[in-house]
Amino acid sequence: APWCLMMSLTPSRGCLLDLPWEDILVPHILCHLPLQQLLSLQRVSKSFQSLIQLYLANMRCFDSSQIGPAIPRAAFVNLLKDNEVLQKLALQNCSDWLTDRELLPVIGQNHHLHQIQLKGCAQLSRHALVAISLSCPNLRRLSLAHCEWVDSLSLRSLADHCKALEAVDLTACRQLKDEAICYLAQKCSRLKSLSLAVNANVGDVAVEEIAKCCPELEHLDLTGCLRVKNDSIRVLAEYCPKLRSLKVKHCHNVAESSLSILRSRGVELDVEPPLQRALVLLQDVVGFAPFINLQI
Repeated sequence: APWCLMMSLTPSRGCLLDLPWEDILVPHILCHLPLQQLLSLQRVSKSFQSLIQLYLANMRCFDSSQIGPAIPRAAFVNLLKDNEVLQKLALQNCSDWLTDRELLPVIGQNHHLHQIQLKGCAQLSRHALVAISLSCPNLRRLSLAHCEWVDSLSLRSLADHCKALEAVDLTACRQLKDEAICYLAQKCSRLKSLSLAVNANVGDVAVEEIAKCCPELEHLDLTGCLRVKNDSIRVLAEYCPKLRSLKVKHCHNVAESSLSILRSRGVELDVEPPLQRALVLLQDVVGFAPFINLQI
């Protein structure tokens, strides 16, 4: 257990600190401890403080949620000030204070990032996305959900420089319109997962361009995209043979006539077939569902 491992590192239990730090302790022992416990170890001695600083400088993955529900601004800056080898960065619970001032230095010195999670970080600006696009050419996964500062210019910069993107979450990025989404699809043809949920500005033009430019697409979330209609769903069915899931709940202009094509292929949909939907509604109203063979 991590706690037992932590206790074994105390000076009274031997000379683990005499083992090679970079070859043994950092990659094979410390990596199994929760980040919060590692930070506590810094208080054991100056040697442990130096060891943990070395670990932090060589850390490949930083997830702020491992520290607790909220991480202080100063602690975040101190933890990552020497790191230049990050591959994954998740900062979704730093939204109360995270601004460009804290994020840009981390992005600027970490060019190997391939996964970034900024969900709900509302105090950033478009400059953060431009910095990501210029510093992270190997980026594969990016979450910008509920980041309303994302605009068409910053998204174009991302599309121009991060063409290896495979998963992008643009949920509730309400400044974005069809033109910006089309540009992203044209430049990032390797996309496998894309969320455009909760964006009333996204319509058929964007969905059709995604379908035609991204043949590897497996997951698409259009929840609440009120302008999406049947025509683009049919194009999606025609051009995306690898599609595995599609979310169209609250897309009131999308009907079963287009969804049935995908349903017959086994694509997971978040909208029930009409008959089943009617039965569920009936059950809610009268408290029971009639016995009907749904396989007919």
